[in-house]
Amino acid sequence: MHMVLDLIKSELNGIDIRYDEPLKHYTYTKVGGNADFLVFPRNRFELIRVVKFANQHAIPWMVLGNASNLIVRNGGIKGFVIMFNKLNTISVDGYVIEAEAGASLRDTTHVALFHSLSGFEFACGIPGSVGGAVYMNAGAYGGEIAHVLISCKILTREGEVKTLEAQDLRFGYRYSAIQDSGDVVISAKFALSPGTHSIIKQEMDRLTYLRELKQPLEYPSCGSVFKRPLGHFAGQLIAEAGLKGYRIGGVEVSKKHAGFMVNIEDGTAQDYEELIADVITKVREHSGIILEPEVRIIGEKL
Repeated sequence: MHMVLDLIKSELNGIDIRYDEPLKHYTYTKVGGNADFLVFPRNRFELIRVVKFANQHAIPWMVLGNASNLIVRNGGIKGFVIMFNKLNTISVDGYVIEAEAGASLRDTTHVALFHSLSGFEFACGIPGSVGGAVYMNAGAYGGEIAHVLISCKILTREGEVKTLEAQDLRFGYRYSAIQDSGDVVISAKFALSPGTHSIIKQEMDRLTYLRELKQPLEYPSCGSVFKRPLGHFAGQLIAEAGLKGYRIGGVEVSKKHAGFMVNIEDGTAQDYEELIADVITKVREHSGIILEPEVRIIGEKL
C-alpha cells in the first residue's frame, strides 16, 4: 500500500485525492464504509489520468456519481472511488442544454427555466446527477431522460472518450445500455423546446410541492427503493402488506411513503439490505408480486 501511495502522490500530483475516506459522509443514506482512494477530478483530463493510472497498475476503480440512488456496504470500496461533484458545468446553445455528469438534475432544470426552455420540468425534484440519470434513465411524473437526450459523452473502461447517440443507449424502464457496458457518462446533451418562463416555473413549483408532500425528505434515504411493478405501485403494495413504519436497526420503511426507506437512527447498510430482503418476502407473501430493487447496492461486506 505504501508503494501505491507514493506512486499516486508522484503520478497524480495536483488531483484532489483523499485516502481511506469514509463514504458515509458523501452518500444520501449516510451509510457506507471507507474508500481506499476517493477522487474529485476537476475536469475530464484529470479523470482520464486517474483511470489510466488505475488500469496501468491494476487498481480497481469506479464512479460513484453523486451517491443518491445507491447503498454502499459497511466494508467500503477497494481502489479508486471517483466522485463528479466538480464536473458540474452546464451550458446552453439555442434549445440544447449540455451538462457535465456531476451537475445535479435540479440545477440543470433551473438553468432550463432561466432560459425559458421546456421539457425538463419532470426532473426538478429528482435528487440525482446528470450522469446517474442517464445511466438509469431516471424519470418522474410521466417524463424520463430518454424523452430529451440527444447524445452523451462516455469514458470507456480503457480511458477513451466516445460520443453515443440516444438510440445507442437502448433505453428502457430505469435502464440504459451503459449499465451493461461499464462505460461512464461524463456529459450529456438534451433537446428542449422554447416555452414561457412563468408556465415552466409553475409546473416546477407544482412538481416540487407534490414531492415535498409525498416524500420523506426530512431523513437520509436512497430515494425510491424499488422499480414500479407492471400495473402496480411499489409503495402501495408495501403499505397494503402493513409495512409502513416496519424497521430493522436504524432503517425504517417510511411512514410517509412506503416506497422509501429512511435512516432514522444511525442505520447501517446491513440494516438496509435486510429490510429490503424482508419487504420483498412479505410483499410476495401478501400479494404474490415480486418487487425488484431500483437502488444499487455496492461495496464489500464486512
